[in-house]
Amino acid sequence: MHLTPDEAILWQHGWVKLNLTLAFTWLVMALLVAGSVYVTRQLARGGARSRWQHVAEILVLGVRGQMREIGLREPDRQLPFVGTLFLFVLLSNVLFIVPGFHPPTSSLSTTAALALCVFLAVPVFGVRALGWRAYLRRFLHPHFLLLPINIIAELSRTLALAVRLFGNMMSAAMVGALMLGVIPLVFPAFLDALGLLTGVVQAYIFAVLATVFVAAGVSGSET
Repeated sequence: MHLTPDEAILWQHGWVKLNLTLAFTWLVMALLVAGSVYVTRQLARGGARSRWQHVAEILVLGVRGQMREIGLREPDRQLPFVGTLFLFVLLSNVLFIVPGFHPPTSSLSTTAALALCVFLAVPVFGVRALGWRAYLRRFLHPHFLLLPINIIAELSRTLALAVRLFGNMMSAAMVGALMLGVIPLVFPAFLDALGLLTGVVQAYIFAVLATVFVAAGVSGSET
């Protein structure tokens, strides 16, 4: 049993490797792109709407409402970024129930990449909303002597964002595999349901934390 999908090498040529993490990451991306094309190819502005359009509208309105409650006054600017993060993490996690699928989010390399995206998005949205001087000034609050601490806090919360998702998903996958090996006839359905619940919750938490960090950068104050 592999601790993470990084350890399962599918193809290698010299230093170039293709592991399960990359393979399943591209699979999730392909499913999201295909789903987006399918849902949005015949959007209706009025009258009868398709079932998938209703699902998409409910999802978009729900994410937008959560972002507004967290503190973003104009969530439409950050909605594509946060929504994409949420859908990627959600789909990666819920596909856990498919036999043979290893969630990319159970790899630290994937969660670190997602956290890095959040880390880079915060100053982008912050500078766009406040200007670069006002955004950089927030690192001097409440006193310029706290500049090193504020920078360390910015880096540490990015690390925590990556490790939190990685730890939860890796532990869920390992516990599920161990329990299925010990009692395969009793726990499969229960573990699948628990895995789904864990995946949805972790996707929600990741999206909420990303929104909190972006909201802090946009408002110029710590959240």
